[in-house]
Amino acid sequence: MYELLICFIAGIGAGLGTGFAGMSAAAVISPMLITFLHIPAYEAVGIALASDVLASAVSAYTYGKNKNLDISNGLVMMINVLLFTLIGSWAASLVPNTTMGSFSMFMTLLLGIKFIVKPVMTTKETMETVNARKRMIQSVVSGMIVGFICGFIGAGGGMMMLLLLTGILGYELKTAVGTSVFIMTFTALTGAASHFAIGGLPDVVCLICCVLSTLLWAKIAALFANKASAVTLNRATGFVLTILGIAMIAVNYFKK
Repeated sequence: MYELLICFIAGIGAGLGTGFAGMSAAAVISPMLITFLHIPAYEAVGIALASDVLASAVSAYTYGKNKNLDISNGLVMMINVLLFTLIGSWAASLVPNTTMGSFSMFMTLLLGIKFIVKPVMTTKETMETVNARKRMIQSVVSGMIVGFICGFIGAGGGMMMLLLLTGILGYELKTAVGTSVFIMTFTALTGAASHFAIGGLPDVVCLICCVLSTLLWAKIAALFANKASAVTLNRATGFVLTILGIAMIAVNYFKK
């Protein structure tokens, strides 16, 4: 019962983060499973990535259905994210004692505060004024940056994408989140497949519970986000990210 409760709670945080902000479920589920259920780190990451696949997919579908998804530029960014994740991983292997594990936690907290203090109020009309060629180049460069950082420090992909999509590419928030979860669907699928291929299947009960809980809450969050106004969505996203950031930092120090 305790195991199911922890998995369900982890799924709530991961699902809300995914549906509202395109956040990777791994940032929430992994530390929860490692800290409270003492699941090996590699196995916990595999469960988190598997949870991310369906949660991101159903979120992307919901955003796409509401015309809040840029597939063409999303595909360009996704290809570069996958490629430069490999390059970043290789670069990390050459640098001894690289310790940047707290990057994702603090970035989640700071990004949450940012959405509350300085919301993204870009409109779709403003988005459409950007030159298509310029946006394509920005997508390539952004994908390279996100991929390299993910590969180098092993975290922060969803948050980095959201930050670049809203801050550099000039997306309005709903389209930014929709495009982010679209990309995360494929990156999570690649990561989960490689984890299971190398390490085998994890605890099946824990896996199913995490997947279902994350899927449920991601769907709820995505439905709310697509119906909310820009102001409400910024506040909700900021609140969720701030709470998740604080919770992840607390869990991390609890583990120590």
